Amino acid sequence: MRSTSITAAFGLTSLASAALLSTKKVEERALEYVVQPKVFIISMFDPEAEVWWGISEFDLLALNITVPGFSPLFPDAHCTADGEICQLVTGESEINAAVTISSLVQSPRFDLKSTYFMIAGIAGVNPEVATICAVTFARYAVQVALQYEIDPREISANFSTGYIPQGSVVPDEYPQSIYGTEVFEVNQDLQKLAASFARNATLNDSSEAVAYRALYATSDLYTAGTKAPSVIECDVATSDVYYSGRILGEVFGNFTTLVTNGTGVYCTTAQEDNATLEALLRAAAVKTVDFSRIIVMRTASDMDRPWPGQAATANLFYSNQGAFEPAIQNIYLAGVKVVEGILEGWNATFSGGVKPSNYIGDIFGTLGGTPDFGPYAYNNNPVKRDLSRRSVKGKKNVPL
Repeated sequence: MRSTSITAAFGLTSLASAALLSTKKVEERALEYVVQPKVFIISMFDPEAEVWWGISEFDLLALNITVPGFSPLFPDAHCTADGEICQLVTGESEINAAVTISSLVQSPRFDLKSTYFMIAGIAGVNPEVATICAVTFARYAVQVALQYEIDPREISANFSTGYIPQGSVVPDEYPQSIYGTEVFEVNQDLQKLAASFARNATLNDSSEAVAYRALYATSDLYTAGTKAPSVIECDVATSDVYYSGRILGEVFGNFTTLVTNGTGVYCTTAQEDNATLEALLRAAAVKTVDFSRIIVMRTASDMDRPWPGQAATANLFYSNQGAFEPAIQNIYLAGVKVVEGILEGWNATFSGGVKPSNYIGDIFGTLGGTPDFGPYAYNNNPVKRDLSRRSVKGKKNVPL
């Protein structure tokens, strides 16, 4: 009897050991499991992220992966159980975006070679081009604050602004000192496809937003700003500075036109996109991601300038524009149509990629091809691409 008990005890011990080994193997396999998303949603802060959680179409919280290098506030990537759709939250501003995306593309937990990335956030909007609660898809992202700045009270009498392109001496001269992050161009064919998917959505709005738009009707310049929200193809400005006012809006609109050689149309302003795109471009240069698979979607949460007669401070600090919540909702309402469009058309269209008919990449042509913007295509601008010359421009006693 005692012998039987001992044998049974050994059996139980063996079963327990096997169970522990099995659990350990499962954990090891989980650590080795590589996720291959078809779509990766890039959010910037809590409300943009949370609008995707608890939706009926898919569950982004089924698989949560902690990624070293992500923001301490947002340490995890979130994915569906099958890994087809994932999401991360960069944290706000250029530095947070650059570090988070750089950490993602270097993570061994993901294979991103065939992933479509969709930047999906809110933004300020230029009422000359679009309106609050609108959904925009960009071809260009422009780093508008990468310029010299002089306080307007100290500028020359013939200057219209205190912003002067770097390396230049007047506001309307193409930048003579090029860093490489000034402009990014993404796949326009994919941009148009994404916009066409989004147009199947019924967009959110509010009575407060309707009333606020009406205040812009006194100027024909802002006709677009008075209309109901829709899906628009226009371009995004990146600036860590959260600005407000007609003068700055016009300055950065002019800069967008300048650095894209007249093809860019400034309509939204955000804080992260050029940083995100630079990190993705560097990954694309080593074939970790495909730069032709990037969508830049911004929904309009506030006007970037006041209505005629309103102070810029009132527009920024005190106005009830009624657009924040609808803009957040429209990230999901429009964005989910894009995600579904990609997944439903995966085998027929998206698996092999959407071939761009336009140039894609940065101002240097890092990924190949010839940029259709930049000083090398602008009035025979003699800017040199030699790094030593660019880096010492304006410095004294440095041999070239």
